[in-house]
Amino acid sequence: MPVFKVIELGTVTEDAIEEVLNSWSSKGWNFDGMQFAMRESSRRPSMAFMLFTREMPDNGEAV
Repeated sequence: MPVFKVIELGTVTEDAIEEVLNSWSSKGWNFDGMQFAMRESSRRPSMAFMLFTREMPDNGEAV
């Protein structure tokens, strides 16, 4: 059974994205995707939501 993790980034920079990817991947989570929240007044995203998954064994403990 998959377990999901959503990380919200309020500061969307290359360094912040890399830090989240490296941190959660090293904890055994698999990167599944990223969604950006945009403002009409700016071409840069104001927030990002990073999605991770990993499998949970039948005993209920996350791997």
